[in-house]
Amino acid sequence: MKNRRLGGSGATVSAVGLGCMGMSIAYGPADPAEARRTLDRAAELGITFLDTADAYGRGANEELLGSWLDGRARESFFLATKFGLRHDPVSGRVDRVDNSPEHVKRACDASLRRLGVDHIDLYYVHRRSPEVPVEETVGAMAELVAAGKVRFLGLSEVSSRTLRDAHAVHPISAVQMEYSLATRDVVEGDMLATCRELGTAVVAYSPLGRGMLAGAVSSREELSEGDNRLRWPRFSAENFDRNLALVRALEAVAGEIGCTPAQAALGWLLAQGDDIIPIPGTKRLARLEENAAAVELVMTPEQLARIGDAVPAGAVAGARYPEQALSRLGH
Repeated sequence: MKNRRLGGSGATVSAVGLGCMGMSIAYGPADPAEARRTLDRAAELGITFLDTADAYGRGANEELLGSWLDGRARESFFLATKFGLRHDPVSGRVDRVDNSPEHVKRACDASLRRLGVDHIDLYYVHRRSPEVPVEETVGAMAELVAAGKVRFLGLSEVSSRTLRDAHAVHPISAVQMEYSLATRDVVEGDMLATCRELGTAVVAYSPLGRGMLAGAVSSREELSEGDNRLRWPRFSAENFDRNLALVRALEAVAGEIGCTPAQAALGWLLAQGDDIIPIPGTKRLARLEENAAAVELVMTPEQLARIGDAVPAGAVAGARYPEQALSRLGH
């Protein structure tokens, strides 16, 4: 596995990371045994960058990672987790964003316990609440760095203005944003320019459009009960067929290049700059191996252009989140 530098932090991580959310929530029933096998294989492949959050299963995903990490060399893995989303105790759904300095410290200690480690490599603000000045939040996070509980700081789904304000308090090593062939507008332009000016890496989550770009879903009927994609606009009955046509175009180009559509999508993303680090999520061995192999692809500028043309910017139908979740983005 090739490595990439995490912004100006001095740290290096695997060029393709592993998003662990789906091992616990969002995409149908959890399969802890398969998840552990997938993590085992990730380690064998040299994937060191593991991404989770305290909101994934209300701590369950961190606990899964913690149990898997038990007994392994801590320095072999670069752990990223997030805080800020709070759940309603009755419904279990996210009902608010808490970026208060007091919560920052409580959440960090809780994540350390669940992960079973003495420090977090990269600690993100999962979502930002405009009610709390980002300078106060990052100031509290900086105290965690000083205490040795956290190494580097990150933000997720924020505006470029927020990134600048936060970076003025403490260096922000990474910004996690949704970025893929299917979702380009949130990164390309002002955000990417600001990241490059400040020396901040872009960690691209959902780089395969929640499985759509991989050709993993050919009909809504394939999605199991409890799969969040049934609620997301891009997988709705009115948008699905239009978006599937884009996937078919990507599959055709990938076939001519000699790779899978997932590898074409990841290869295109990796080619956007050495400061882009995709973290495709999976809980299946076959998908993990397919994604990891994308790092070895060497594509010509003409091939990259054809991949981009197969799924043009702005062509995907539907918003990337339901309305309530969208309201928490870009602050």
